[in-house]
Amino acid sequence: MATLLYRIGRFSYRSRRLVGAVWLAVIALAGVAAATLSSPTADSFAIPGTESQEAFDLLQERFPGSSPDGAAARLVFAAPDGGAVTDPDHQRAIAAAVAEIEAGPQVAGVADPFTSGLVSEDGRIALAEVTYTVDFLSMEAQTRETLEHAVETAGESGLRVEVAGTAAEPEPELGSELLGIAVAALVLVLTFGSLLAAGMPLLTGVIGVGVGVALVTAATSFVDLSTITPILATMLGLAVGIDYALSIASRYRHELATGLPGDEAAGKAIGTAGTAVVFAGLTVVIALAGLSVVGIPMLTEMGLAAALTVAIAVVIALTLLPALFGFAGRRMLARLPALRSRATDPEDDDAPRLSRRWAGVVTRHPVVALTASVAGLAVLALPVLDARFGLPDEGTYPAGTSQRQAYDLTVEGFGPGFNGPLMVIVDGEGAEAAAAEVVEGLQGLDGIAMVAPPEVDETGRTAVVTVVPAGGPSSPETERLVEAIRAELAGPGAPAGTSVLVTGLTALYIDFSERMSQALLPYLLVVVGLSFLLLMLAFRSLVVPVKATLGFLLTMAATFGAMVAAFQWGWLTGLGIDEVGMINSMLPIMVVGIVFGLAMDYEVFLVTRMREAYVHGEPAVRAVTTGFGHGARVVAAAAIIMISVFGGFVLNEAADIRQLGFALAVAIAVDAFVVRMTMVPAVLALVGDHAWWLPRWLDRLLPNVDIEGARLTDALADQNRQRVAVSPSTP
Repeated sequence: MATLLYRIGRFSYRSRRLVGAVWLAVIALAGVAAATLSSPTADSFAIPGTESQEAFDLLQERFPGSSPDGAAARLVFAAPDGGAVTDPDHQRAIAAAVAEIEAGPQVAGVADPFTSGLVSEDGRIALAEVTYTVDFLSMEAQTRETLEHAVETAGESGLRVEVAGTAAEPEPELGSELLGIAVAALVLVLTFGSLLAAGMPLLTGVIGVGVGVALVTAATSFVDLSTITPILATMLGLAVGIDYALSIASRYRHELATGLPGDEAAGKAIGTAGTAVVFAGLTVVIALAGLSVVGIPMLTEMGLAAALTVAIAVVIALTLLPALFGFAGRRMLARLPALRSRATDPEDDDAPRLSRRWAGVVTRHPVVALTASVAGLAVLALPVLDARFGLPDEGTYPAGTSQRQAYDLTVEGFGPGFNGPLMVIVDGEGAEAAAAEVVEGLQGLDGIAMVAPPEVDETGRTAVVTVVPAGGPSSPETERLVEAIRAELAGPGAPAGTSVLVTGLTALYIDFSERMSQALLPYLLVVVGLSFLLLMLAFRSLVVPVKATLGFLLTMAATFGAMVAAFQWGWLTGLGIDEVGMINSMLPIMVVGIVFGLAMDYEVFLVTRMREAYVHGEPAVRAVTTGFGHGARVVAAAAIIMISVFGGFVLNEAADIRQLGFALAVAIAVDAFVVRMTMVPAVLALVGDHAWWLPRWLDRLLPNVDIEGARLTDALADQNRQRVAVSPSTP
């Protein structure tokens, strides 16, 4: 592989105009495709194979307009202390707001609080339920303006008006990643001491993200994609694109500084560092594509879209980057005057560097370093024992948001269960009579605040019973209630000739969390198993992949411990990270998949240089120090860049994006600086030569991909000797 990549790098350098023109054409075509084929994203929350999804599909068929995909809004009207919403002025203001919304565009229906009985017992709080014919991303500007104007009009009478529901969500926006890009630029300048060299990884990273997101946007014309899909693709594509280019650019500068001509330096950089990039990229792609084993369409599309963006980043690093080297020439070695005294080439063997001193300390005291690292991560992981996973509701929103205010007012006036009612579907012959029997059974269960009269469709075959739990949507009490209804009133307990199903967004979220927990172990086995084989193939070792996997598990434990402390216990509330009482149940699989791939990036980048030194004859422990000295500064810079990119998403308004950004930033910090840069050299120093041992029978079976470029180096050395032998001697 190294030889093939060497040829690709040298060709791209020499044919830089052709390669540049091809990539310009790709960028233009991707942009045109995105502009002409893009369609609105669709945030449907389908979970095939679950009872709640089956019931939702049935509702959509029998009760048109009841699909969970449609946007909804809840207007909560609260009279001042001592007043009531039934006061004439307040009642007229509420009626005017309801009429204005009902006359607006894209409205499926509005439940007036006074005709539907949605007024609290003390008369102080009233609810108006609004449903729309489209999802919230498809809502027109006029629709949103109508809702906002109605709220303002009602508030003029002295009422307090808060809005909840999907229609009240802000439109998703990118922008927080700009902070990460700014930090990445600073890190690259300090690493290389050159604006030109720093600009290369930034340019290729942005191009990779642009092409990837453009293709994902174009795909919306053929498949339904969620709002978070392009955000995740941007997050990962930008981080890995910059990191991969950083590794190759660093190696290219080193080869250029040794006196090699530009095309040879580019070829050797792609043949060595580029090989590591290919394997690192493959682990990320495997981890992301593996999200499809969960069986949830939204996760599958997110994983495949992000995997596509990562694959594009790899191809750009192997082709466009060496072409850019050709345009830059030896100016890649130039440094800014202000940084000449401090900036050193990350590949310079003679440069005094903290990384070499650190590697020396760790390899001299490996037991102490390993014990301290494991103990520290264990302490950080302790909060995970109290982890509570679920899908946060509007009660977990920041206290100052309208959604949270609406949630709290609803709890005050009607109880927490009103924020997440359940729907019990009775389907079959004689559904109306069967529904009455189900209602009677429901009234005998604990944890129910109210059971509404059944609503029967036109055919008389399907009835819907709305159940208001006593607990909130994400409470354990509501989860137990759903389980009790399914155990006692559905299946064998259902009225003869009918089926009983429990649904509603609350039930759907419960089923989603259960599906995620069931899928985590199979996902881990698939992703870790494939990546284990890939690392064993790359490094001809059993110790390296075992060590990499165990280190990753420690990273995950510490990451979710930090998540519990920050979001569940609220330890970082003063720093702007709001307490939400739980961890999004989607995060474990997503974070495991993303971080496993990225963690293997650092493993590959560091261990490749260690194995390269070992293969070229250095003793095992010294090879660890040498390889660490070569790769640590690049890995540190790459980690800081990733932490910055992911950390920028903590500023995003969407709670799930904030949690994901925080988790990824913490995981990268722990994995890069504790696991890969401390535990890895400690373990390799302890096991010595055994680190590179592989059973002979297995060594014969596995193809040699030459990740360290030994065969490439030998081939180039032979070519140089042949050229010297045939060249005329000088007098």
